[in-house]
Amino acid sequence: MISPDKLPYVIALTHLYGERQRLAREVLTAYPDAQEAWDRICLPGKNESWQRAQSEMEFVQKHHIGTYYLHDADYPLLLAQCPDAPILLYTKGNINLHDGHFVSIVGTRQATERGKLFTRDLVLELANRLPNLTIVSGLAYGIDIAAHRAALEAGIPTLIIPAHGLDRIYPPNHRNEAVRALENGGIVTEYMSGNTPEKHHFVARNRIIAGLSDCTVVVESRAKGGSLITAAMAFDYNRPVFALPGRCSDETSAGCNGLIRDQRAALLQSPDDLIDAMMWATAERPVQTSLQGLTDGDDDLTPEQKKLLQMLREAENGMLVNDMAEEADIPYSEIITHMMTLEIQKRVKSFPGGRFMAI
Repeated sequence: MISPDKLPYVIALTHLYGERQRLAREVLTAYPDAQEAWDRICLPGKNESWQRAQSEMEFVQKHHIGTYYLHDADYPLLLAQCPDAPILLYTKGNINLHDGHFVSIVGTRQATERGKLFTRDLVLELANRLPNLTIVSGLAYGIDIAAHRAALEAGIPTLIIPAHGLDRIYPPNHRNEAVRALENGGIVTEYMSGNTPEKHHFVARNRIIAGLSDCTVVVESRAKGGSLITAAMAFDYNRPVFALPGRCSDETSAGCNGLIRDQRAALLQSPDDLIDAMMWATAERPVQTSLQGLTDGDDDLTPEQKKLLQMLREAENGMLVNDMAEEADIPYSEIITHMMTLEIQKRVKSFPGGRFMAI
């Protein structure tokens, strides 16, 4: 975890670069020490950003806000694998961002009763069958809040990813659910206090919903909608996407049907579809069923997986995905898929920045 004396420099850098977070990431990659990075840059507005960082530090300390810095070992592993992962996360609640199964559930704000009922049934059934399940969503009206409420009903953690800072809740009508989520789960955002729920913030926060999750479920969506953006981001991150189909005459199913038609999402009709596709162990299918024998040898691996695993075993400090792709002459996207498989089999471990090591 980043030390309190370095945290203000990271906050100041994220404020100084604003929407140009890619540039801030490049600076912090070149100079991992945040204070050195801050000292080396020369941009207008440094004084203002430094003062803003000081006030944010007061907010963080006063309200017991947690922080996760991209270059720290405790940064969420799944999110760290995303090329546009936030530099800094602010969190509130009883949060575990590392262990278990993370499923994001999103959809239209104008959800039908069918969509809300399916969401509830899906979450309750998954919670009953999957150990350490966490539901991730955005607290919006419709499918989002249905997913959060179902998680609270099931007594499992739920993560709220807002499009604003931790000094407010939006929409205000969902404050009760947000407060309850703090006891088992919580709120995760990249926005400093004072940031309001602007339209472009919603688009940006969708990458956190997709990036934190093992898979994304779109329950209902019109032909155009924010949940389709989340699905597209998850697809680009090589994370499985699932969609509930509907009648072609149903406007709220147009987006889901389109995802399935374009082979950007798998058809989801029951919890079994998701559990089987993710190869997750359940109470009826213990972990040994899917993993037993996998570490006894490498005979079950594909030639590409054997090659990559051997490369990692020979690399004392692990390897970056880009380096593996170049050395093995395997496309980046295929490397990610192989690494996810090997990580599920507990043969490799992922670290921030897209680095993997053999176990």
